[in-house]
Amino acid sequence: MLNGLPPRKQEGRRGAYGKVSTVTFQCVLHRIVASALLGSLLSLSFAQVDPDEERPGGLPDLSKQTKAQELKTFHGKKVVGTDAATRASAYKARLKLESDSVFSQIKWRNVGPETQSGRVVDITAPLGDPQQVFVAFATGGLWRTEDDGMSWTSLFDNQASFGIGAVAVSRDGKTIWVGSGESNSQRTSYAGDGVYKSTDGGATWTNMGLPESQHIGQVLIDPKNENTVWVAAIGHLYSEGSDRGVYKTTDGGKTWALVLKGADSATAEMTGCIDMAMDPRNPNVVYASMWTRDRRAWNFLESGDGSALLKTTDGGKTWKKMDGVSSGADAGRIGLAICRSKPDSVFAFVDHQQGDPDWADADERVQSGRLTTQRFLLLDEDKFLAMDRKVLDPFLKANLPADQKVDDVYQKVKDKKMTLKEIRKEMEDKNPTLFTGPGSANVLFRSDDAGKTWKRTEVSNFAEMGGYYWGKMAVDPTDANNLYVMGLPLMHSTDGGTTWKSIGGGAHVDYHAVWFDPRNTKKVWIGNDGGTYLSYDGGDTTRHLNNLSVGQTTTLALDNKTPYNLYVGLQDNGTMRGPSSYRPGRSPMSQWVDIGGGDGSAVAVDPREGNEIVYTASQFGGHGAQNTTTGDRWNARPAAPKGDPPMRFNWISPIVLSPSLPDIVYVGAQRLYRSFDQGRRFQPISPDLTKNLPQGDVPYSTIKDISESPLRFGLIYVGTDDGNVQMTPDGGFQWSLINTPNPDKWVCRVVASKWDEKTVYAAQTGYREDDFKPYLWRSTDYGKNWTSIVGNLPMESINVVREDPNHKEILYVGTDMGVYVTFDGGQTWETLSGALPHTPVHDLQIQAREEDLVIATHGRSVWILPLAKIYSTTPAIRGKDLTLFPVDDYRRSGNLGYERKERWDTSPATAPKISATLFTKDPGAGTLTIKDKDGKVVKQVAFDAARGYNFVDLSLELVAAKPGTANPKDRKVTSAEDVLKDPREADRAQYVRVGEYTLELKVGDKVLTQKWKVTGG
Repeated sequence: MLNGLPPRKQEGRRGAYGKVSTVTFQCVLHRIVASALLGSLLSLSFAQVDPDEERPGGLPDLSKQTKAQELKTFHGKKVVGTDAATRASAYKARLKLESDSVFSQIKWRNVGPETQSGRVVDITAPLGDPQQVFVAFATGGLWRTEDDGMSWTSLFDNQASFGIGAVAVSRDGKTIWVGSGESNSQRTSYAGDGVYKSTDGGATWTNMGLPESQHIGQVLIDPKNENTVWVAAIGHLYSEGSDRGVYKTTDGGKTWALVLKGADSATAEMTGCIDMAMDPRNPNVVYASMWTRDRRAWNFLESGDGSALLKTTDGGKTWKKMDGVSSGADAGRIGLAICRSKPDSVFAFVDHQQGDPDWADADERVQSGRLTTQRFLLLDEDKFLAMDRKVLDPFLKANLPADQKVDDVYQKVKDKKMTLKEIRKEMEDKNPTLFTGPGSANVLFRSDDAGKTWKRTEVSNFAEMGGYYWGKMAVDPTDANNLYVMGLPLMHSTDGGTTWKSIGGGAHVDYHAVWFDPRNTKKVWIGNDGGTYLSYDGGDTTRHLNNLSVGQTTTLALDNKTPYNLYVGLQDNGTMRGPSSYRPGRSPMSQWVDIGGGDGSAVAVDPREGNEIVYTASQFGGHGAQNTTTGDRWNARPAAPKGDPPMRFNWISPIVLSPSLPDIVYVGAQRLYRSFDQGRRFQPISPDLTKNLPQGDVPYSTIKDISESPLRFGLIYVGTDDGNVQMTPDGGFQWSLINTPNPDKWVCRVVASKWDEKTVYAAQTGYREDDFKPYLWRSTDYGKNWTSIVGNLPMESINVVREDPNHKEILYVGTDMGVYVTFDGGQTWETLSGALPHTPVHDLQIQAREEDLVIATHGRSVWILPLAKIYSTTPAIRGKDLTLFPVDDYRRSGNLGYERKERWDTSPATAPKISATLFTKDPGAGTLTIKDKDGKVVKQVAFDAARGYNFVDLSLELVAAKPGTANPKDRKVTSAEDVLKDPREADRAQYVRVGEYTLELKVGDKVLTQKWKVTGG
């Protein structure tokens, strides 16, 4: 109960693990043992009652539903997302907070990893300069290389959108169009806010409209008139309506016309354009693939009656449907390609949703004398009994449930106690698609007469290529028979699609982009979830261009070593560990090492001395543990008790160590599980804590986060993706539903306070409804009442909230655009944005010893911010107009300017400098000046002071070096003094001399001075 929590006896604060007082340890141990004994009894009682009995089994078999039924079951409720005008206003509020922040000049430092790279969604280059290659990442920005990936320039760092769907460039590469919002329909496919244009090679950008599109699949530039641009807008992912279809501008983006929209139907507001292809001979001829799709947190609808391939020959005025290509409920995503050298050859790669059309004839591929599923359907009971048992028995054994014996089934049919219809049902219960074939297939259609007629090509050996995440294709601009289709593997055909092979030369999987160098089409640029690859043999072998920090990190943990290590889960790139001292481009990439596979999920590190035990996970609950010293590994995934329904794990399912004793491990499915032996054995300590809502093809109603109070063992909070917040005060014996005022929003974080036992925080997100409002709550009575602490936060989805471990009054949040800090409990928030691109922050932690804030970004890897200045920002400093912090005196080396160098090195010596830190209430023009004792200016630097902290460097060089001015051969020696004189003195730089000086700081009309001196030789 909430009201019956006894006060916790204060036994003194614990130090490092391994140094717990005897009284404290005995107290904790007593509670653990009691909880374990009672918890065992409790788990048995829970196991007897199935909380999911009204919906047994795992995910439903959607192959037995029509698309209309799936639409009604899981997508019946209309969802309206946040409108574009409100989002634009929120972005202006962010920019204002950035400019007003007193911390804008405190810079974040990127620490990788970069070796794994991140998800590439598009690759292109200007026709007039193919050496200049542009690579777009899903959330990692737009980058340009002109030296085959040896170096890169970032072009799209600080816009209102960071997600990218498509890129197009002009012939000279100076005009760039970016369609914002990833066109894949993955769980972290971030929404954009329209189409952007740069006319100066990416130096500056302008949003050119279509703000409600959110996700853009393709951008095409008319090669004959580059002011004419086509945009394929697929539209909102998690809500309906919006800018969807094909848009065209003829005035460089000033105005847009919707030239193709989804056909009027029940799914019109879910139908947009995913891809286009333009005839290079005639830019008025465009093929466009329309796609009906809608994602919810619990299901993804991948096709509908609006899906179709259409063609215009008059610049979009009229469109004709290509009847030879799959359409309607059968058609998922359609990827398009057209051969530049043979434009009548057009290709459509279809994610066919109603199975392989050839499946009914699958038995034709099996020699006579063998029983196939299709041949089984021709049997009746008499033919069944007449069949040779040597043929019949292997088929039955392979397809019947394991608890059915072949002889028993045969005898039941013989005794007329079982029919073939009943046998088929049992087989279908084991494998729902046994007789109907796969729920979806991949079909490549080809036309060699510009779409008049189409033919299917053989696709039987394609692997997983589903439209929700893959579905593009590419054709060699010089050879219409050289084809690539992109999916889990990269499939290649050199005979126009008759035969295929998987290529990639050891590259990563999940392919999204292929671009041919027109100068040599054997040189192919390839993009996948592992980043960018370059091949010189058509893709058979590849070189990984893994030198960008664009990792899509999801979770973060830190250890206490020196330097401390960072542990991060990465989308499709496993779990990695790297040192906090890492410097991208300078440190060896091998310092970041793989310690887990799959899609990196939750990670936890045993905090005791040595930090030997590390817990990692892959998607949907693939939890494991390892001893990094001994190399021992073990499974740390709970198993459901007998009689329980299948376990439901979130994509990022939590694993948490008890702050009382790290051997105690918690893992969340729909129940909360606890282990007392480092994850080797688990028991449930709760009933189903979710709402147990219906789910489609995506696990839902799962536990998303867990937090146990650092001040009280057994006081545990749980947040679920369907909006529940649950609390137990006693290790799982009693549970109370303590929902926030938004009981249906996804709970992304719950945090039990380390400063006050009664205090708990909850963060929620509406991301999966295209709702971008922040939801952040604090309770000071164990969740009985909640207060919003959103304060002045702009409209950005919140992913994480954390307390500062060193300062009670400080909180941090990570949003889908960056990081904020508050010093007053959430009434006012300030940005921490120095040098940090706009990027989603999925997790953050504080290294208390080093006073570092560390963030895991979903697009730009990991960053560290020193907290010393944040900690020292007192009300007294904020109240002063101007503060100059003490500047250290400079000790001048007697060898200054005479450092030993190689003879060939004629570069001037590095000039010494001093660094000043200042804090100003108001921004303005500033100067930092060195004056001698007579008030004469010795050296001065001007700068623009931002509000708050500023860091100013002032060089102590007075006269620059002038190599070659003096010639030692010309020196004249007429006295003893001449003998001792440096013959190259005229060449050398001159610096501020030893002496006493005054530093003068001026910002606006405010002036401060400080005594300062140079000592030494």
